[in-house]
Amino acid sequence: MTTDLPKPDDGPGYFADWPMFGLVDDIRPAMRQAMAAGQAFALVTLISADGGSPRPPGAQMLVTHNSLSGFLSGGCVEADVALHARRALADGGFRRLIYGDGSPWPDIRLLCGARIEILVEPLSSQDQAARELVELRDKRIPALWTTHGAARRCGPAGAVGATPSLDLRLDPFEVKLTLPPQRRLVVVGADPTALAIAQLGVDMGYETHMVRPRGPTVPPPVAGLHYHRRAAGEALDGIKLDAWSFVAVATHDTDTDEAALINALRSSAAYVGVLGARRRLPERLSRLAAQGLTALDLARLKAPIGLDLGGKSPFEIAVAVMAEITATANGAGAES
Repeated sequence: MTTDLPKPDDGPGYFADWPMFGLVDDIRPAMRQAMAAGQAFALVTLISADGGSPRPPGAQMLVTHNSLSGFLSGGCVEADVALHARRALADGGFRRLIYGDGSPWPDIRLLCGARIEILVEPLSSQDQAARELVELRDKRIPALWTTHGAARRCGPAGAVGATPSLDLRLDPFEVKLTLPPQRRLVVVGADPTALAIAQLGVDMGYETHMVRPRGPTVPPPVAGLHYHRRAAGEALDGIKLDAWSFVAVATHDTDTDEAALINALRSSAAYVGVLGARRRLPERLSRLAAQGLTALDLARLKAPIGLDLGGKSPFEIAVAVMAEITATANGAGAES
């Protein structure tokens, strides 16, 4: 999702009425789009934050001559950053911007009281490091972006979690940003609750799959959703669950549920949850154990699925499920 930027003569105070560009958390699809169009772009990275910043180091924006994707501070600096990024595109020089304490722009105040530093890197559509970054994302390989501002490189990273991490060195100046693959959500089911989970997953930027064995040929009307009609185990094999995959099983069909759970719990998926009554959980665990799942496999199962928010409607349950998945992804250790 991108939004038109201000015209060159608009002042630093310009800001879109509705900053829809800020709903984007991963700017790599926007980077791919810019490169495909032959557009130069500025990669903007929050490299340090002291005192109450709403966004963590590693948060990014992407700025072209006429579009903006991502956000850094919840509205305090984005318009000014966009203007600096556009100037960097014009002269080809990188910038290190400071807002808050010690900033050369004291009129731009951070209401949270933070001090943030931002790196602006102007890149051509042919930049090799940027191309490698996009290609690694497509291959679901973690990426390590290393930059000194004027020069950069990108390559595969080692084992990483589900959130970006940044390491900043000041002398000599170097930023190392590790970016995981896009989070993937797999929903097994077809009822309104399963659809609500899938819809919320798409809205949150997950690569979202819905598995409905022998389902209708027409996919559900959820834009951006991947639809699978094969048997649950076969579908999950084809999707290839990895450490950045999250599986929500919600079919109300025992055989389908358990086929999906056996596959998912034996995989490296970061999260596996199943919808169902708590009183029936011992029976379910016993059947899964009888089919060869170990105690360690079963300990990974979130059941009943989702945080206990007390809601029963499809979207209330979906919020509970995605909250638990988010806690898992961010290492928050929330308990269902």
